[in-house]
Amino acid sequence: MPASAIPAAGPFRLRAEVLGALPIVEHFLGRLGVDARLESFVPATDRRVKLQPAKALGVLVRNLALSHQPVYGLGEWAAPFDPAFLGLEPDEVRLLNDDRVGRALALLFDADRASFLNRLVLDAVAAFSIDCSQLHNDSTSVALTGAYRGADGRTRGAKRTVALARGHSKTYRPDLLQLVFILTVAADGAVPVAGRTADGNVEDSTTHIETWDALVVLFGRTDFMYVADSKLATKGNMAHIMKNGGRFVSVLPASRKEDGQFRRYLVDHEPAWTEALRRRRRLDQPDDVYEVTEAPWPSAEGYRVIWVRSSAKVERDAESRRARIGAAIDAIDALNQRLGSPKTRMKTVVAAEKAAAEAIESAGATRWVAFSVEKTTTVRHRQETRGRPGANTRYRRIETTKHRIRFSVRDAVVADDACSDGCWPLITCDRELSAAEVLAVYKHQPHLERRNHMLKGPQAVAPIFLHDPARIEGLMTCHFIAMLVQALVEREIRQAMAAHGLKELPLYPEGRGCPAPSAPRIFTIFNGLARQHLIGPDGAVVQIFPAELTKLQRLVLDLLGIPASAYQ
Repeated sequence: MPASAIPAAGPFRLRAEVLGALPIVEHFLGRLGVDARLESFVPATDRRVKLQPAKALGVLVRNLALSHQPVYGLGEWAAPFDPAFLGLEPDEVRLLNDDRVGRALALLFDADRASFLNRLVLDAVAAFSIDCSQLHNDSTSVALTGAYRGADGRTRGAKRTVALARGHSKTYRPDLLQLVFILTVAADGAVPVAGRTADGNVEDSTTHIETWDALVVLFGRTDFMYVADSKLATKGNMAHIMKNGGRFVSVLPASRKEDGQFRRYLVDHEPAWTEALRRRRRLDQPDDVYEVTEAPWPSAEGYRVIWVRSSAKVERDAESRRARIGAAIDAIDALNQRLGSPKTRMKTVVAAEKAAAEAIESAGATRWVAFSVEKTTTVRHRQETRGRPGANTRYRRIETTKHRIRFSVRDAVVADDACSDGCWPLITCDRELSAAEVLAVYKHQPHLERRNHMLKGPQAVAPIFLHDPARIEGLMTCHFIAMLVQALVEREIRQAMAAHGLKELPLYPEGRGCPAPSAPRIFTIFNGLARQHLIGPDGAVVQIFPAELTKLQRLVLDLLGIPASAYQ
């Protein structure tokens, strides 16, 4: 068995087999039947292969779920663990290397990944009774460092690979190539139900029809609620979902005319706002109250528009506007100092106007701050030649022009904008839900954003130590499986806590309570658990010392439905 050996006194020695949180991951992978599915879709077709591709992929999924290591470090990561929990035979651990894992990822790309993931998701829905009546979609960019000259969208077999490109970087690295990962989760526990990669320069609004159609095929129904951000709210996307019997909720883009019309309406009208949601903030702050009202008129396409007003956002919008106006005034003051210096003085009014406009625009206050350029010319005379001036001395006229920026705050515009502080619109084709229910549907969207955070945080999707685009897509598929396992762990323990009336678990240092345990936090408390083997002089196992579980660890296992014997 691959294990870390610890010398002991005398002819005997101890051998440790690390367990950690691996039995938890193994339990959920077993309920999903991941290993069997991998063997079915990525079979070993070559007898010369020493390690089956499905086994290599299974180890990789476990690694991504627990603590992501580079592909080239997978063998070193797996060595201390009990091979049984990795789905390996004892002599197969040494076979793990980046070449075998890389070829397994390429085979996963060549396989029917769509059918594999669909079958896996349907198994998860059935095994864990996941409610899929409400689905949330979003995308995130994954930046990659390097040239990746082969990742240009070329085909491998009959499949097109992903094209890495520079696009709208959501990680604020426009200088790097990227791919886009499109993820859909169920509102029930934010469990991933669909995930795919797209080209790095894809525009989000063009992905929704393909995603929605795939979800219809997956679940065999069209009446689920599809929720996404403002990129969904295009005429083509909304019409496609509506005409095919679907439902959607999205944010109405600020560029739409309906947005400006209602904000102008609020200047001299007070609609009937209804409290829909109240959330606690910090102890020294009042509750965040969400109010809703139906817009007096529908969208241009005839869909309902629900306006939401948040008390906390009212404060944030007012403070943001004040800060921007203040920043614009500071920028004008700094510009006036430049204009007053002989070295940085501007010669024309046009140049001064351009500089002032750029200064105000950089502060984001063009709407609220007006300016004018004041031109001052001073005249002085200087004799053309040296010496004492006389009756015939000639003088040269010298004119000096200075510019100064005068600003003013558009108080009327500020007052009008303050009327719609904290407001934002939702658009939906659903006619049955109340305005408050529409808001409740959309408020699940942040849970999806936390899944994307998990991809870039605990799963550490970047950097990707692969250059073959087929292997990269295979790796993203493994990331999806690992994310599915983590989401199910969180859903199971939170539901069990609610069923047992537990408001929190002491998972943080010093026994501090955690009201919503995350998978990484749960895995952390099992770090270091190991099973000890006492080896005699003849190499035989004399005695096995099982891992000793704490009271907290036993409680967590009980809430997850995992018997403590999994560690024995």
